Amino acid sequence: MNLSQFILILQAHRKVILLILSITVVVALAVSLVLPKQYKATSSVVLNYKASDPVTGLVVAPQALPGFMPTQVAIINSPSVALGVVDSLKLVDQQEVKDAYAEDDHGDLDIRNWLAGLLLKKMDAVASKESSVIDITFKATDPQFAALVANAFATSYQRVSMQLKLDPTRKASSYFNDQVKVLRDAYEQAQVKLSKYQEEHGITNIDNRTDVETNRLNDLSTQLVMAQAAMSEAQSRRRQATIGGGTESPDVNANPLVQTLKTNLAASEARFEQVSKRLGVNHPDYLAAKAERDGLRAQLSAATASISSSVGTNATILAKREAEIRAEFEAQKRKVLEMNRTRDELAVLSRELDSAQRAYELTSQRFAQTNLEGQSNQSDISLLSAAVPPAQPSSPRIVVNLILAIFVGGILGVMAAVGLEMANRRVRSEHDLVDELGLPVLGVITRPLAGQRRRFWFSRTKPV
Repeated sequence: MNLSQFILILQAHRKVILLILSITVVVALAVSLVLPKQYKATSSVVLNYKASDPVTGLVVAPQALPGFMPTQVAIINSPSVALGVVDSLKLVDQQEVKDAYAEDDHGDLDIRNWLAGLLLKKMDAVASKESSVIDITFKATDPQFAALVANAFATSYQRVSMQLKLDPTRKASSYFNDQVKVLRDAYEQAQVKLSKYQEEHGITNIDNRTDVETNRLNDLSTQLVMAQAAMSEAQSRRRQATIGGGTESPDVNANPLVQTLKTNLAASEARFEQVSKRLGVNHPDYLAAKAERDGLRAQLSAATASISSSVGTNATILAKREAEIRAEFEAQKRKVLEMNRTRDELAVLSRELDSAQRAYELTSQRFAQTNLEGQSNQSDISLLSAAVPPAQPSSPRIVVNLILAIFVGGILGVMAAVGLEMANRRVRSEHDLVDELGLPVLGVITRPLAGQRRRFWFSRTKPV
């Protein structure tokens, strides 16, 4: 079927096409006139939302998340917001609502949830793609009621959104309140434990450099070193005093008495040698010189022995002194080590106290912050524009419906014409004869034009 054949078919069935088109337009017009008028009222809200984690306090920007605006639209379409509208407008108390609820097949739903479902069916929330604005549109037969419900949805959305934000904050505040009590008890226990430990061990300062006991240990260490040096020297002198009768001892040789006795002994021995050369052994001078020499020798030996004994006694005294200082040093050392151990335990308790104090202070700050946020009644959603009663109905749109009816009726008419032609195929032009029968066309008898005499017009054509 070419275009010319299609046009001929439409011309042949133009009455059917016009009939179907007329019926479609009339039905659309009748339906548009019969349907009740619907009014749409739109309320716009803008979101200025700044969320913070209730535990960490970190601020996030939910607008940057791809699902933030769809989430807000889902909140608006939630039953919680619709129930808030029902309660705020007190729709349940209206008699016509009660009658409609009684007549409707509502199942197990109560009147509030049933009415909330009806409102949600007539409400539409659309989020802007390039901004934080959401348009809330409600459709109703009464323009005043449409504007009232649209504004009620915006207000209920603000209330529910604020509640969704405050509930986690209040739960976090309650959690922090419990933790503050626990941490305060732990801080007090750590403080009491530290004070009791200091009192039991008599420690008032953790710094070892200012400790008297440590300073005393250092002093004893110095005294011990000095006593050990003095004892070592005294023992060396005692050994020298015992060797050769004390003749090699510097202490003995340096003694003035010993030196005098040695000088007198040398002079006496010189006189005795001279007398022994001149006199006999029985001569009185010889005997006197010999007695003098022997007496000086005895005195020298006694002095040497006495000085050697004093040197040994000094060494013994220094050894005892060194042993006493060593004993005091060891006792003081044990005492300082014990105090260091107690100070280490005290340092651990002090660190536990500092840690408990820091945890208590940080938790108290977070509790104060979350408690303040939980008491805030400031909403992050603002009403951009309130809905007003529309002057013109949004539906039915008669002009648009008629245009659509003409379009649909035309398509239905064309389809009907083509269907009738296919059911009862007829020859509409000479091309149909040529195509279907394969016969040559000798001429065509055309229909006379309107206003002319009725006669047949015959035109010759060339054989095909």
